[in-house]
Amino acid sequence: PKRDSEGGIPMTQTPILEVRHLYKIFAPLDFRGEKKMAYKLLELGATRQDVLEATGMTAAVTDVSFRVGKGEIFVLIGLSGSGKSTLVRCLNMLHRPSRGEVLIDGEDITAYDEVKLQKLRRTKISMVFQNGGLLAHRDVMGNVGYGLEIRGVKKEEREAKALEMIRMVGLEGHERESLDSLSGGMRQRVGIARALASDPDILLMDEAFSALDPLVKNDLQFELLRIQEQTGKTIIFITHDINEAFKLGSRVGILRDGRMIQLDTPEKMLSAPANDYVRRFIDSVDTTKVLTVKHIMTVPGSVIKKTDGANVALNSMRASGVSSAYVVSDYMHFDGIITLEGALSVRDGKKTFEEAIIREVPFVRNLDAPVSSIVPLAAKTQYPLAVVDEHDVFRGIVTKASVLSSLSV
Repeated sequence: PKRDSEGGIPMTQTPILEVRHLYKIFAPLDFRGEKKMAYKLLELGATRQDVLEATGMTAAVTDVSFRVGKGEIFVLIGLSGSGKSTLVRCLNMLHRPSRGEVLIDGEDITAYDEVKLQKLRRTKISMVFQNGGLLAHRDVMGNVGYGLEIRGVKKEEREAKALEMIRMVGLEGHERESLDSLSGGMRQRVGIARALASDPDILLMDEAFSALDPLVKNDLQFELLRIQEQTGKTIIFITHDINEAFKLGSRVGILRDGRMIQLDTPEKMLSAPANDYVRRFIDSVDTTKVLTVKHIMTVPGSVIKKTDGANVALNSMRASGVSSAYVVSDYMHFDGIITLEGALSVRDGKKTFEEAIIREVPFVRNLDAPVSSIVPLAAKTQYPLAVVDEHDVFRGIVTKASVLSSLSV
C-alpha cells in the first residue's frame, strides 16, 4: 500500500495519532495582536529568531505534521530549544496548540473541554517525565496505583493492577519501599509502571532516561523494548540522544527550531540525510546500535542434519573449507556444533555422534538485537555465533569478522 510522505505507516491504515500542521506560539499579553504577522512570517520560511525580533513572539513549534501507527515507537529528537518537549506536551494538551490539529483515533482533541481532556489523560494517554513526577510521600505501590485511585478504582482492584505493573518493570519485592530508598533507575521504572497501570493506548515519554548513567539507561532502553513488545503500546519518545533515538525508534523525527526537518527510519536517515544539519547531527551515531544481527548474519558454509552422521559432516566441512559444522534437528531447530576433531573421533569409534555435538555454545535468539549488544558475546566465543528465531529455528551465523566490520562503518 502507498505510504505517507515520510515513509511511515500505510496511508490505508488509520493512525492512532495524527498531528496536522501544528503550531505553538508563546506570546506576551501585549504582543498577541501580532499573531497574524507571526504566522505569515513562518509560512514564508522565517526563522524563529526573525519572528521573535519582528513580533516579540516565540515560535516553539512550526507547521509540524506526522502520523503514528498503533504499536509503533516513534521518537522525536532535537537539541535543547528544538521544540520537542513543547510538541509532546501538545499531544495531551498540557500545552494547547496555537493552530493545527491533534487527532487520537481520528478525533481532534484540540476541541476538547477540560472535562474531556481529564478523561483522555486518565484513560487513553499517559506521560512519563524525566524526573518521574512521583509522589514522595507514597511508597512504590501507592505511586503506581495513583492514577487508578483518582479514577475511583477500588483498592483491591487497583493494587492487583499495580502489582502486575510492578512485576512487569522488574520491581517485584519493592512494593512497600519508599522512593528515597530507590535508585534513579528504579524510580524511573516506578514512573513507567504508573503510566502503564491505567492501560493507556499511547505512552508519552519526555527525556525519560536522560538523567540516568549509561549502564542504567541501557538497561531501561532494553526493558522499554521488552515491555512494548509485550503490551503493544504506542510510544512517543522524546530524547536529545541520537543513539537512543535510533535504538528505540521504528521512525525518528528530527526537530530544529520548532520545525520537523526530517522524518524517516533510522536506516534511511543514515543513508540519505535530508541536509547538512541532519548529517552533522547523526555523525556521532554508533552504527552498531543501528545495525542489527539480521543485517550482518550470513549463511554458514556447512550445515548438517542431526541424522547425517560423521562422514557427511566431514565431507561438508571439506567442501566448504571450514573446521566446524552447524547441526540442526527436525524443522531446522539448532542443535549444536560439531568440529573437525569431533567428527574424526566419531569416525574412529572414540565417541558417538551425539557425544561429539557441542551444545554448550553461545547463540543469539533475537534477529533485531543491535550489533552492539552482541559484541561481548562474539568476542569471547571461539565459534561464529548461531542465530535462531523465537521458535529456535536456525537462521544463520554471525562471525567475528562481520561484527568487527560493523564497528568501522
